[in-house]
Amino acid sequence: MEKHGVRRIGVLTGGGDCPGLNAVIRGVVKTGIYRYGLEVVGIEDGYLGLIENRMHVMDPTEVSNILTSGGTILGACNKADPARYAIWKDGQWTHRDVTDEVIEHYRRWKLDALVVIGGDGTMAGANHLIRHGLKVVGVPKTIDNDLPETDITFGHDTAAATAADALDKVHTTASSHHRVMVVELMGRYAGWLALRAGVASGADVILIPEIPFRIDAVAARCVERSKHGKRFTIIAAGEGAYPAGGEMIVDHMDKSSPDPLRLGGVAKCVASEIERATGLESRSIVLGHIQRGGTPTAFDRVLGTMLAHHAVELVMAGRFGELVVFRGGKIDSVPIDAIAGRIKTVPADDPLVQAARSVGTCFGDDRTVGPRARAATISADPRQDSHSEPRRPD
Repeated sequence: MEKHGVRRIGVLTGGGDCPGLNAVIRGVVKTGIYRYGLEVVGIEDGYLGLIENRMHVMDPTEVSNILTSGGTILGACNKADPARYAIWKDGQWTHRDVTDEVIEHYRRWKLDALVVIGGDGTMAGANHLIRHGLKVVGVPKTIDNDLPETDITFGHDTAAATAADALDKVHTTASSHHRVMVVELMGRYAGWLALRAGVASGADVILIPEIPFRIDAVAARCVERSKHGKRFTIIAAGEGAYPAGGEMIVDHMDKSSPDPLRLGGVAKCVASEIERATGLESRSIVLGHIQRGGTPTAFDRVLGTMLAHHAVELVMAGRFGELVVFRGGKIDSVPIDAIAGRIKTVPADDPLVQAARSVGTCFGDDRTVGPRARAATISADPRQDSHSEPRRPD
């Protein structure tokens, strides 16, 4: 069956890896072949495959038995932006526009459309290609759940489950050694992952970028728990969390990436400041890339399959330039240019924030310092400074 002149489509996975990517690849390939008789071309390593002309025709056997596998069989790359491709030259990184090469390779492979799977950076790249005449349909992917216009992205549920499991395990060592344990989670500039994992594991304190924290409020909660028989505290900290009046903590800059800023270090700073202010032994843990890996949850497999099916349906209906989304329990779509360059953050009045506050979770702000916390005295130790803030790298 041929509609709108579509006979051959390409599929790529951009950005970082994510649980559920293989479910989407499988859904695109099998829907395209079985339902519409299309040829499906797998583009390797995201936009890098388009830039370097690395592609191959896929068949159903290639995507068999990958539904439960993490990662992506096509590979991924979060540094290949066609509009601003990084090249090492004369001892430094420089950038150039390689859009013409991408278009040439697109045409050489006789592609009629692209299904692009990725997050905000990938969709910004897709929007750039759309403006240059390519036919693109997007599928939202990110463990951070920070894409606007969709209630949830595939991969987030698995990452939240993985992070919650890690926080659960930290409880036992924290209680055994009577320590404050600060666990740093991914999420970049949005706190969805730390919020959901923290609530799921019953974290005592949750720090997210949308609610700047005061270290004295966090320290007071730790002391309050210690004085009332809970001799340990679990803190879930999103990597983008920062102190009121301060800034996000940057681990390093990667100039080869379109988004060079790499966050990291908030857990170490918070743990250090709590120990200095209270005398309570504190440790920090960076959960890191383990949140990206592993077998996707049933939810992410189902969601990925549904999104993939609808993406191919959009292609065959000639509805290019759209992103498949999940809203109100239904699959829908929105223009890619409506979300390109935007992120979805946690509203201060989000129902999950309200629920967490209602069960006593501290967010490090004035609203989460209850009567017992205010009564807690943290000035008994002469080393304490109740108004200190986390130190930031020079």
